[in-house]
Amino acid sequence: MSRIQTTFEKLKQRGCKALIPFVTAGDPNPQITVSLMHALAEVGADIIEVGVPFSDPMADGPTIQRSSERALKHGVTLHDVLDMVAEFRTKDERTPVVLMGYGNPIEAMGWERFATRCAQTGVDGVLTVDFPPEESHEAFGHLHRHGVDPIFLLAPTTSDARIEQVAKLARGYVYYVSLKGVTGAGHLDLSAIAQKIPHIRQHIGLPIGVGFGIRDAETALAVSKLCDGVVIGSRIVQEIESSNEESVISNVARLVKELRLAINYT
Repeated sequence: MSRIQTTFEKLKQRGCKALIPFVTAGDPNPQITVSLMHALAEVGADIIEVGVPFSDPMADGPTIQRSSERALKHGVTLHDVLDMVAEFRTKDERTPVVLMGYGNPIEAMGWERFATRCAQTGVDGVLTVDFPPEESHEAFGHLHRHGVDPIFLLAPTTSDARIEQVAKLARGYVYYVSLKGVTGAGHLDLSAIAQKIPHIRQHIGLPIGVGFGIRDAETALAVSKLCDGVVIGSRIVQEIESSNEESVISNVARLVKELRLAINYT
């Protein structure tokens, strides 16, 4: 059983929902990322999504775009991100880590080599925003063979045919994008999420995480009642952006602890 599957099974047994924070590797600088990941785990993160910096993102709003720009100024590459996960694993063998990003850096490395490195460094899952299930069976096959979970985005506009294709390839969990638009957008419609999640469950038996537009403890609690996990990205990255380097870890830890406490009341 994978770390991701084990995590969701344990949460289910306790009647709890997963808290899945996102940070961009190398933001605000490469020296802080591993310590930040440990801090997230210590205050209750169940799974950590780590963004791979990329110069031309499609699904990221301005906040996460700027985090990639900050990381890229430090020269952070996919190789560096994998090294960060390996360093994190020297002290934490329990918390699942999911890499989230775009296909170009992986294509440059080669999918087989990438999947091998993920297994070696302790990456549990990979979400590539721009690799649709219809066109990428070979790429995801490499991940499957190395025990790495391919994770997919589903949107309010995702067709049943696409959901069925995702069901055949996905492992770990699926990530439901709770609104149309990019990360950090507003206008979260809880009633629309409440209608869509049961429909997805008719096709996919994996846990469902929900993200995009979740910015505070109250909303995190409301969303957690509808799904299996809550993904928080832009709000955390915004906290990183507004903090100085001396306080960034403590500020982010305080925010994530508040979210954890809220979700615990699901």
